Amino acid sequence: MSKDNQSEYLRTELKSLADTLEEVLNSSTDKSKEELSKLRSKAESALKESRYRLGESGEALAKQTREAAARADEYVRDNPWAGVGIGAAVGLMLGVLLTRR
Repeated sequence: MSKDNQSEYLRTELKSLADTLEEVLNSSTDKSKEELSKLRSKAESALKESRYRLGESGEALAKQTREAAARADEYVRDNPWAGVGIGAAVGLMLGVLLTRR
């Protein structure tokens, strides 16, 4: 799953959770105890499901990050001078930016 797809998925999941919680809050004033109990159960279920799904997305993102770091490490090991050059260039750019402030 790409980062854009993950971001859209997270937005959808959070919107769904927010809609469920909003329904509970808006309808809680004119409901009986039994209806409130049902709404509370629905909200708790939505929260648990969202936590589970968001946890899965977080794990997938962490896995992608680890894979990218491993590829970068492999590249630097295979091309040490290119890695040194890239590091020096980034350091030089940061130095220039920091001295301009």
